[in-house]
Amino acid sequence: MTPAAAGSDGKLRCGWSVSSAEYERYHDEEWGRPVHGEAALFERLSLEAFQSGLSWITILRKRPAFREAFAGFEPSRVAAFDDEDVARLLADAGIVRNRAKILATIANARALAALPPEVSLAGLLEAHRPAPRPAPVELQEVPAITAESTALAKALRGHGFRFVGPTTAYAMMQATGYVNDHLASCWVRAETAAGGPDGAAAPVP
Repeated sequence: MTPAAAGSDGKLRCGWSVSSAEYERYHDEEWGRPVHGEAALFERLSLEAFQSGLSWITILRKRPAFREAFAGFEPSRVAAFDDEDVARLLADAGIVRNRAKILATIANARALAALPPEVSLAGLLEAHRPAPRPAPVELQEVPAITAESTALAKALRGHGFRFVGPTTAYAMMQATGYVNDHLASCWVRAETAAGGPDGAAAPVP
């Protein structure tokens, strides 16, 4: 069993979050809280794709470099990246230098720009929000893939998005508050269930 664990201040948190100060802050202030705006959602989708096959702490520590390298993840700017930008990104030791993931991020920015007026990234996520379920008691109860994330990945691929499988789609749903997978005994559970202490997402550092 992997239940909640005490963090640096003694409060109970999801067990995965107590191994480092970066994880603890991310868990407390961001994970599971609503994220608003297409650019912010595009950033989360991009970083979740880069995380594939790696630990999230690697991406979290490189996030400032990612933001600088990818023009703040402003979709219109990333969509305009060309071969020179790809070469620049492949030479940037501050990020994950994976050609397939870099090209997918640029392609996804273009796919986002090409969405019909009635479709948005936020709308696609909302359309695949699962029904509320009982709070997990231990980490083993938290799924990696669901029927909803499989459908979301299919919908995204149908709109031209790349490097977005069911696992990445579910990780994004968790990270952006479309599902609440904080453990029942985690102190953040009540806040995320209500959309944050003031009904909104915590500020992104």
